Amino acid sequence: MKLPRDWSVYVARCRDGSLYTGASKDVAARLAAHNAGRGAAYTRSRGPVRLAYREDGFTRGGALAREAQIKALARAQKLALISRARRAAGPSATAR
Repeated sequence: MKLPRDWSVYVARCRDGSLYTGASKDVAARLAAHNAGRGAAYTRSRGPVRLAYREDGFTRGGALAREAQIKALARAQKLALISRARRAAGPSATAR
């Protein structure tokens, strides 16, 4: 049986400039939950949050593993990851 690859990993930029990494099947709903104060405890006092980076196409286990990898990065490495993704998206990509 092939596992569904409907999970995403995301990095959200909080109001205070900090970065929060999470995994979800519905990133838009998860960001709305963060912004409504129902998300992670970390983001409750740091909202609103905005999507800064997203990777799609994971199984649940794959998403959790990738989330852990990103969380282990230093802040500068996370910012470089976000910057590379923006450059790869090209000039038509919307600012996040």
